[in-house]
Amino acid sequence: MTVLSEDLLSRIRSRAAGYDRDNAFFAEDLDDLRAAGYLASRPLLDVARDQRLLAAHAPATALGINMHLVVVGIARVLRERGDRSLDWILDEAAAGELFAFGNSEAGNDQVMFDSRTVAAPQPDGSYLFSGTKIFTSLSPAWTRLVIFGKDDSDDAGPTLVHGVLTRETPGHRTVGEWNPLGMKATQSFTTVLDGARVPPERITRILPVGPVADPYIFGLFADFLLLISSVYAGIADRALELAVENVATRRSMKSGLAYAQDPDIRWQLADAAIALDSLAPQIEGLARDVDGLVDHGAAWFRLLVGTKTRSVDVARSVVETAIRVSGGSSYAADTELSRLYRDALAGLFHPSDPESAHGTVASNLLGALEL
Repeated sequence: MTVLSEDLLSRIRSRAAGYDRDNAFFAEDLDDLRAAGYLASRPLLDVARDQRLLAAHAPATALGINMHLVVVGIARVLRERGDRSLDWILDEAAAGELFAFGNSEAGNDQVMFDSRTVAAPQPDGSYLFSGTKIFTSLSPAWTRLVIFGKDDSDDAGPTLVHGVLTRETPGHRTVGEWNPLGMKATQSFTTVLDGARVPPERITRILPVGPVADPYIFGLFADFLLLISSVYAGIADRALELAVENVATRRSMKSGLAYAQDPDIRWQLADAAIALDSLAPQIEGLARDVDGLVDHGAAWFRLLVGTKTRSVDVARSVVETAIRVSGGSSYAADTELSRLYRDALAGLFHPSDPESAHGTVASNLLGALEL
């Protein structure tokens, strides 16, 4: 069941262009979404549908709030599978805390399976984290930051330590500027950790380096990849909607008819719609499977990365088609289609990237590479 009313969505859409123009954080949207109960724990299928709808009205707002929803989703996935170790995350989210991710690192193509950040163990069971995290969405507003780093102090081998940092804890700072091509309202600054302490009760997992079958990792990938897919599907929804409106009003000088009557344009939009229509069954089917505790075994990651890759590719293609059929006016920097195009390009940089995704699928089909 959605918590996004038409009035709320209308207000959010009305602010999107301004946030993009001013390179500003979506503070008013966040207040409205929090008041509507959007930050609470809900079934993944409901969240995925709402994220697609929200993204059709304000992509950057949807992408930014996505990070909080993924963290809450991980805790929910664990609880539904009998692991209540992260129930405190659900409690804090219900109390109004805003969660964000400080996981991404420049040059770390291992993503969640290794880290450049140092996690130094302390005698009291806490860890001190030192390193640089990039693309920290919600930088101006988060109150809880999910981070991880590597502890290589044990002769038995290195481990990856996951924890949750509170805003008031010293040892972290935002650096640089946020001036991207699109998705500006996420305000995803770089975060430097310099001995930031996470106490033992906020350490969420200690795992070996490399791929591991752990519900925490499954919950992270399932929620992140399906909700990211929903955001880009929503961008494509809006682009197709605008294209249909535009070709109905543009008229051919040659025929005098609306471009909606042009066979070539009709074919292009039909082709875009066919591609877009394939996303809902894929995204929603897998979200329903996560909620229903369906076990796809080793195929889970193949299905998840494939969905994300296809969703981003389809979104970019649909937006490009929408711009093409809408004419040169859509190339202006301040048009909504131009903004949607810039926002859609951000999908190229979210994990899993196409190379990693194809490697995952190939390994599932053909086994690991023989080195």
